[in-house]
Amino acid sequence: MRHGRKVNHLGRTDSHRKAMMSNMASSLILHKRITTTLAKAKALRGYVEPLLTKSKNDTTHSRRTVFSYLQDKDTVNILFREIAEKIANRPGGYTRIVKLENRLGDNAEMAIIELVDYNTVYTKDAAKTEKKSTRRRGGASKAKTAPVAEETVAVAPVAETAPEVEETPATEAPAADDKEENAEKGE
Repeated sequence: MRHGRKVNHLGRTDSHRKAMMSNMASSLILHKRITTTLAKAKALRGYVEPLLTKSKNDTTHSRRTVFSYLQDKDTVNILFREIAEKIANRPGGYTRIVKLENRLGDNAEMAIIELVDYNTVYTKDAAKTEKKSTRRRGGASKAKTAPVAEETVAVAPVAETAPEVEETPATEAPAADDKEENAEKGE
């Protein structure tokens, strides 16, 4: 029975498993997509996603922590320079596992594990949704109509309080209205 066994040991010793996960994570970062067995892909996802999260914060400490897992300077540089920029706004879920047909030799379940932001088939739709900045309705139309209403309110009390000055603002008010109408026609 597997009571309390949280890690899939993948039939390997501890040192072999750590070396294999390090190599697979380096390959995933370098090539953005690798093909492996489903069990290894699931184990790799739990290994590499915390490293990707750590790469969002580019400090010496986080670089050293990630290097202790990957043991490859080039991979760490690519991770912190290129990949961290693409995943900066993503709150998690940096990898995707896609199941494939079983392997011919031993009928093992195969899968592709890939970085989500590097698949061009799916990121075209994501780019369109990122353009939408707010989810509130009608915020822009209210902002445009509010200053116009304030201007009309500001002109009206001046005309009521000062009847002698009424002629001067009355001649200026149509000019302001003409400018507004011309501006509206131009838009």
